[in-house]
Amino acid sequence: MSIAVKILVVDDEAQIRKFLKSSFAGTEYKVIEAEDGQTALRLAGTEMPDVILLDLGLPDIDGVDVAKQIREWSQVPIIVLTARGHEDDKVEALDAGADDYLTKPFSVKELMARVKVMLRRTLGNAAAEPVVEFGDCKLDLAARLVYKNDEVLKLTPIEYKLLAFMAKYADKVVTHKMLLSDVWGPGYDFEVQYLRVHMKNLRHKIEDEPANPQFILTEAGVGYRLVTKG
Repeated sequence: MSIAVKILVVDDEAQIRKFLKSSFAGTEYKVIEAEDGQTALRLAGTEMPDVILLDLGLPDIDGVDVAKQIREWSQVPIIVLTARGHEDDKVEALDAGADDYLTKPFSVKELMARVKVMLRRTLGNAAAEPVVEFGDCKLDLAARLVYKNDEVLKLTPIEYKLLAFMAKYADKVVTHKMLLSDVWGPGYDFEVQYLRVHMKNLRHKIEDEPANPQFILTEAGVGYRLVTKG
């Protein structure tokens, strides 16, 4: 990349910020640091980062509220890096607008991979493409058709809606609440069993080994992720 990609690291621990800055050193990334929520909000507006790495336990504003405020005006990818590993914390952060979630301690290699996925979706504008491919499957959003090995799959309307919604957020976690609200509408936020049944059926049509899925992955207690590896 000819222009450095800006990463805003938001964490109140100086050692974590230093560690992340050194991890991205010598790459095409430029790291910007914020030690609290107010500074993060200001830098998000003035520096216009390409990715935000956000801790939840900030000294002034909770990271969830920072994500909510940023989402009011920006779609910049937000990856949460936090010591909070409870499922409820993950769901709350993702529902607030975070795109991904890693629990400390985390693998730098995995973090780098997830950052690159986010950048492909934003800088490359891949999410705007009318065709989403994963494995031997292809989703044509314009034609509302799904192919596997060039043959049209017979999906139910609900199965198609679920797949299309996950494709919209390809390689990102989508929560149960997001899927239920989009496909079934208000009032179904807690009907997770609906999702399990339809996801099971969808996997049997999409995956070569439904019991060992490669593309429609479960994020335990949180939601699902469509992996395109693209």
